[in-house]
Amino acid sequence: MINDVTRQYVDECAADGSRLRDVLSRAPFSATFQEAYRGKLIDRPWFAEQARLESFAADLDTFMTLLLSLPRRLFDGDVGRYAQALGLDERRARIMTYQTSEQPARYARPDAYDDGESFKLLEFNICSALGGVDHGLINRALLAVDEFRAFADQHRLGYVDPAEKAAATLRRIAEPIAGGDRPVVAMVEWKDGLAHYAKRMRTFQEAMDLAGVDVRLAEVQQFVEKDNKLYLDGTPVDIVLRYFSVDDICSQPDGEELIRPILRANDAGRTVLYTPLESYLYSNKACLGLMSDPRWRDAFSADEAGLVDRILPFSRMLQPGPVRLGDDTVDLLDYCRAERERLILKPRAGFGGTGAVAGWVTPESDWQETLTTITPGTYIVQERVVPQPEPVCDPETGAVHDLIPVFCFFLTENGYAGSSFVRAIRADAGAVISAEMKARTTTLFTIPAARA
Repeated sequence: MINDVTRQYVDECAADGSRLRDVLSRAPFSATFQEAYRGKLIDRPWFAEQARLESFAADLDTFMTLLLSLPRRLFDGDVGRYAQALGLDERRARIMTYQTSEQPARYARPDAYDDGESFKLLEFNICSALGGVDHGLINRALLAVDEFRAFADQHRLGYVDPAEKAAATLRRIAEPIAGGDRPVVAMVEWKDGLAHYAKRMRTFQEAMDLAGVDVRLAEVQQFVEKDNKLYLDGTPVDIVLRYFSVDDICSQPDGEELIRPILRANDAGRTVLYTPLESYLYSNKACLGLMSDPRWRDAFSADEAGLVDRILPFSRMLQPGPVRLGDDTVDLLDYCRAERERLILKPRAGFGGTGAVAGWVTPESDWQETLTTITPGTYIVQERVVPQPEPVCDPETGAVHDLIPVFCFFLTENGYAGSSFVRAIRADAGAVISAEMKARTTTLFTIPAARA
């Protein structure tokens, strides 16, 4: 069900002479933000009930606790066996398990659909390279426009800024080693990565500056190491905020050597690597298959299993063989062939919808071929979630059309860190919100209970 605040906002935007319709174009964004997001923003912010967001975020926080406990629960703490169950090759497993801990970093962005009745988890991103932390800048800019400020005041809208929550985490981590109250954080890409990502990284830099953290942009090879401390252009670095991936490291024969100074500084406790490389042990979508699979249910309490079933659609590693479905046992590939229109295939190590195959828009012959040619263990199969479309008014024509949104929930060590990041495509544009679909983004405002 579309909430009343959204309906009122869209109705006011569609009215002749509306001053709400073009608030995005009149919002005082910085030149940095304009350069990064020009033409890439949705024409209005999203509005969602605060109580619904916080309730689902609490479930996600508990889910993350379960997720981070999988090696202990399922494999007696043997991280090597756990990595093998995820289908990792030897090199990637060695990199990810170089340094593991009893309490892995809680810095995540789970993504979810709203089916109109409840949120359903699509994927769980646990790492430092999380897009959308900068979107609180949109909230700030919109509230500086009189017409939007009046609407927000009328409905008592609020928001949680993920950048402020992330900054609190970074300050705590840096406190033992930082030289001042503004820790120096190097936001680090792989070699030649800044050429592609610097525009978006600068908006993160802007948001973190407002939150009291000094962020510098760098590539992995730019550091100078002195006494197990990293320096960037002569400045001592307290935290390496890792935006390079294990795939980046494995893309070069000497990838491990390039990160060796970072690992040494982290091991010495003089510059912290955040998040550690072990975070990829929990972002792999095969984890969701382990969480969903009834074979492992004895490792969870009844309440824990109930939470998993409530928020996570049916998910399994795609490989031949029997699986339990309720009280029945079926061959997984036979089930996939018969239930094409209810299923989606996702690369276990992919992100942003890249490589996903939606059965309901894939011709039967292509679906059957895909099931035959996919290397076992490289994809998961997941039950389709039908998202609720939401209306948006075109600022130029006043026409109203529907978008399909993905809601992104930020979590830190202190729990819920906001949902100020929504990605969406037109409802008639395709089946999967992905990079290839050129999804646009917006921020989110919360509706207090009395207005929901």
